[in-house]
Amino acid sequence: MSDRFDTLIVRAMRLIDRLEAVLPQPLGAPDWGSAIAWRYRKRSSGHGSLEPVRHVAAIRLGDLKEIEPQKERIQRNTEQFVAGQPANNVLLTGARGTGKSSLIKACLNEYAGRGLRLIEVDKADLTDLPDIVDVVSGRPEKFVVFCDDLSFEEGEAGYKALKSILDGSVAASTPNVLIYATSNRRHLLPEYMKDNLTYTHTEDGEVHPGEVIEEKISLSERFGLWVSFYPFSQDEYLAITAQWLSSFGVPRDSIESARAEALVWALERGSRSGRVAYQFARDWAGRHAA
Repeated sequence: MSDRFDTLIVRAMRLIDRLEAVLPQPLGAPDWGSAIAWRYRKRSSGHGSLEPVRHVAAIRLGDLKEIEPQKERIQRNTEQFVAGQPANNVLLTGARGTGKSSLIKACLNEYAGRGLRLIEVDKADLTDLPDIVDVVSGRPEKFVVFCDDLSFEEGEAGYKALKSILDGSVAASTPNVLIYATSNRRHLLPEYMKDNLTYTHTEDGEVHPGEVIEEKISLSERFGLWVSFYPFSQDEYLAITAQWLSSFGVPRDSIESARAEALVWALERGSRSGRVAYQFARDWAGRHAA
């Protein structure tokens, strides 16, 4: 009888171990001293973890040209944050390839020595934001939760989760966590012609947005700081190209001779963005070094 009971206990323990392996586990704290940036990853089993980013892009604030007003606003907000002063969640919107995400990475490199840390979260995992905030809330560091290329479709769960974290949850906001998000859309949700039908007009001509429009702008309004980026002019594009060529060690006279090729490169790509300038500089410097 005793042997049967022992066997039953062993089988029960094995069953419990298997169940624990497939059930969602509480998010554990990583080794905070191993990196200055982490990615939140969720496995097919439902387990989430913070994985260290071993090689953070070495971009500096001085590398970013022709976006001085935007740089000043983001840097000022981040400076307030790491100094323990009130600061805002930030939404960076506008043209692609104009330095939105690069500016956030440059701020990380600038202020990492003063305790700034970054956690990158995909929009599909935003429903787990409360768990991430709970893990870091007691830490002395300042954490920027970074959501890149953020936009939502109707009914996505992450939309309401982010909305609640920004402003609206019963829990108080955590003073050592801010959300920095980039998007090509200012209002983060798709807008349709039929949405205009929800506007109402009063007799005196005043226009009131309907509930559909109010819902679509409500998330953006919860970011305290909006920073807009715009397409570059030809001169701005060439200035950025020159900066990147210089960073690759190309001498000044060679940079001048590369201007025509840089313009052709942009014409072929159909864009004069900072990303296109960087890609041209890598190609040109690589070819001429070889």
